[in-house]
Amino acid sequence: MKFDTSGLESTSSVFGTAGRELVDGFSAAAAPAFELPTTKDFDGFQKEAVQMVKPAKGTTTLAFIFKEGVIVAADSRASMGGYISSQSVKKIIEINPYMLGTMAGGAADCQFWHRNLGIKCRLHELANKRRISVTGASKLLANILFSYRGMGLSVGTMIAGWDETGPGLYYVDSEGGRLKGTRFSVGSGSPYAYGILDSGYRFDMSIEEAAELGRRAIYHATFRDGASGGVASVYYVGANGWTKLSGDDVSELHYKYYPVVSAETSEPDQMVEA
Repeated sequence: MKFDTSGLESTSSVFGTAGRELVDGFSAAAAPAFELPTTKDFDGFQKEAVQMVKPAKGTTTLAFIFKEGVIVAADSRASMGGYISSQSVKKIIEINPYMLGTMAGGAADCQFWHRNLGIKCRLHELANKRRISVTGASKLLANILFSYRGMGLSVGTMIAGWDETGPGLYYVDSEGGRLKGTRFSVGSGSPYAYGILDSGYRFDMSIEEAAELGRRAIYHATFRDGASGGVASVYYVGANGWTKLSGDDVSELHYKYYPVVSAETSEPDQMVEA
């Protein structure tokens, strides 16, 4: 069956010129012409073009293992280039009652694939009568993202949780990369967060000390990185599952860590008579 295009073009454009050939019902002269760029490395040209129009993104997320479990912390600002689109994004996603995922990169990509991972973890639990390990969940996500490599996904996430072997922490990105570690920070504010983590981290911290370290690291990242801000959320993952410990506005944390000190007023010197 051939598509009738007689109503799309004028009669003169199709039949007016003698000898004009028709290509699939369209006039050859009316067919659009696109010139390809004169370049020897077309793949490199495509990558540069994508980077040129790709909006800048920013966030700060972190997670670390200590003797009591795992601390996960993140800010809540979403940006679109130089525009702050939201101050209340939930960047710590509950995969199941014992596992958390962090969100850095494209918000839609991270949210969708974390939900998808949660479904797969639940199906694993129903089929095997036991919870999936943190290692297995992170490998599932890495395999999925690897299969979509080069298709425009933007994901930089950490999978943190507690399983039969104890606490676990993995970093997974949209290229299919997967790393196991005890301390990670992802996002544009991560260099500032790493500065606080590296200087204050101890394995034998209490839950309160570890939560304060994560909170302070997120605050300092939001102070220095313009693409991070909003609320500093802190979660703790232990043997009984995850618990949200706090969610503090970073502007209030600033005055907590650096309180305003009023300048001391000195009285004018009194004249001393001889």
